[in-house]
Amino acid sequence: MELNSKIFVAGHRGLVGSAIVRKLKKTGFNNLIFKTSSEADLRNPGKVKKLFEEEKPEYVFLAAAKVGGILANNTYPAEFIYDNLMIQNNVIHSSYLNNVKKLVFLGSSCIYPKLAPQPMKEEYLMTGELEPTNSPYAVAKIAGIEMCWSYNRQYRTKFIPIMPTNLYGPNDNFNLETSHVMPALIRKFHEAKTNKDKKVIMWGTGSPKREFLHVDDLADASIFIMNKDFYDTVSVLPDTQKPLFNIGTGKEITIRELAEMIKDITGFKGEIVNDETKPDGTPRKLLDVSRMETLGWKASVSLREGIESSYKWFLEKY
Repeated sequence: MELNSKIFVAGHRGLVGSAIVRKLKKTGFNNLIFKTSSEADLRNPGKVKKLFEEEKPEYVFLAAAKVGGILANNTYPAEFIYDNLMIQNNVIHSSYLNNVKKLVFLGSSCIYPKLAPQPMKEEYLMTGELEPTNSPYAVAKIAGIEMCWSYNRQYRTKFIPIMPTNLYGPNDNFNLETSHVMPALIRKFHEAKTNKDKKVIMWGTGSPKREFLHVDDLADASIFIMNKDFYDTVSVLPDTQKPLFNIGTGKEITIRELAEMIKDITGFKGEIVNDETKPDGTPRKLLDVSRMETLGWKASVSLREGIESSYKWFLEKY
């Protein structure tokens, strides 16, 4: 991308999109396209068609999506599959019709099989049963990846899916009914400290292991991939029509250990009590990040540093 290239960041107000915008601006990119959902509902084919025909973006970061934790996925499964299918179908197809030079599509590590070998390599996608608690979201995202590959094969596009691990950071969702585990725990421990509670209830056994990536690292990786001409790098990517890249740290922590760290950072002095009637979700979700490391990219934000900055953001905004 040139600094004056016309770049559309779909989902610019969300966790991922806002981080990509911050990184682009910091790097000197100044020709950015933003549209709120009220200005252009990406689920609406006509609105998306009009947006692309009028704006003519050269590069697209597809970070718009309906996302949430176990509770949200269990409560709104129809919305998770419908909204995500519509958003990606419209944006990917319009990108093809309007000759977008390159598109980066955000998948998620939760779409790998529930019991995939650890750490999970890109080639494990679609090799086993999905985690039931988020299968509608996973099926939609898998369809988006296959759509990118299909357009690459038929139309010679350069549409690149990437697979981030669990994300956190500024502009995260701290609503306890729809949030992921990291922001939920930050809010729970903060409110427990504020209310002088003696305990915090944590879902599940605390034994599942998770990998966490600060969203600023993901933004950096997304731009790195957009700028990387890897189509001739056969040793890294055997099939240039089917690009796929895991984005993570390659390190994992149990949910219990995560809770203890957040407890320490927030200053909560009570105890952590597990509610084992609640689901754990997938036992492990560690990404193999060797493909990205071979290309020359590694995450740089440590987990503690990232949680501390996220808690600071939460205090300022909430």
